Amino acid sequence: MASTAFKGRLAAAIGGLITGPDRRPGPGTRDLPCHRVYVYSYIYPDKLDGSYDADVPNKTIYVSDGDLKLFERAQELAGGNLSAAIAKALRRYVDIEDGRRDGYDEVTVRVGPKAGRKVRFSGVLLGTWGNNSTAINVYRSRSGKFVIHTVRTADWTTRDADGKPAGWRGWLGIGDFTWVGTTGESTLDVVDTVEELRERLPPELFDVVAVAPRQPAVEDLDI
Repeated sequence: MASTAFKGRLAAAIGGLITGPDRRPGPGTRDLPCHRVYVYSYIYPDKLDGSYDADVPNKTIYVSDGDLKLFERAQELAGGNLSAAIAKALRRYVDIEDGRRDGYDEVTVRVGPKAGRKVRFSGVLLGTWGNNSTAINVYRSRSGKFVIHTVRTADWTTRDADGKPAGWRGWLGIGDFTWVGTTGESTLDVVDTVEELRERLPPELFDVVAVAPRQPAVEDLDI
């Protein structure tokens, strides 16, 4: 806990920033465009001799009314450690923005049966291919690996009493027939080299993707 003297110095410092050193409104002073300012201070307890256990930085964050609930929820989700929540959010923000500057986008896809689960990575789309039942997208990740995302749509077939395809009669529900279907699924495969893509992609898609590694994600033009 902060000492009473420290709290007094902190209040005096904030008051000085708002109204000037003499705590009275001076020329040109105007009201702040908010009702309240919430202050989060990270204060490390000192030893009996007045020193810290380690050299650690102290940061103060001023939070507006509109963002207060967001900070409180973040602190709750982080088990009371707001500093850890802020650091995690900033680490992710920096990683995404650095990737965008290098030409990579944040990609979110689904993996698994039906809707599946969501997975996310930074990559650039190299090529896409599809037919009436399958769609394939190939990305290059920031680490230089190749990511293959394949989506297979739900499908079903019908058979007549003799076990032969029921054809249009099955589609219309005419006669005695059986049917079987798939739920559809999405898969994600990661490979290290272009040659590993050859056996995993349709030839026409491989031809498109094979030339991509020789092209930069972002090219700066001197124009």
